[in-house]
Amino acid sequence: MRAFRRAAVIAASLSLVFAVPAIAQEFPLTSGEYVEVTSVTVDDGHNMDYATFLAGRWREQRDFMKAQGWITGYEVLANINKRPGEPDLYLIQRSKSLPDGAESERRDQIMRDKVKMTSAQLEAASGDRAKFRHVIGSSLLQVLNFR
Repeated sequence: MRAFRRAAVIAASLSLVFAVPAIAQEFPLTSGEYVEVTSVTVDDGHNMDYATFLAGRWREQRDFMKAQGWITGYEVLANINKRPGEPDLYLIQRSKSLPDGAESERRDQIMRDKVKMTSAQLEAASGDRAKFRHVIGSSLLQVLNFR
């Protein structure tokens, strides 16, 4: 019985010795900002139409969102070596955090007031762009920073 107790004490001591380095070691990555990526294709002959929208209303809205502190940045990336089925453009938007439902509603109302359009009008405008612009996917990513 005494030998069993002694073995148990030694085993417990060894497990603590080996567990401490694992506990003390921090995970080498930390959570960073969120990156929303929207994948878009544009029909032939409509690149100027969509580029005009992006450089106008889309950019104006993103500048407003950035000024409000809702996003930290945005950009448009072109897919230069596009393969079949891939998007022409990636619309990128970065933010420090994601709003909850109530905050999303509040921001939507502020944006509708800013652009002086109702939800129905905004939806109709999106439908007009859908005649030549097609959203083929979206991703929500999170940056992982090194410690």
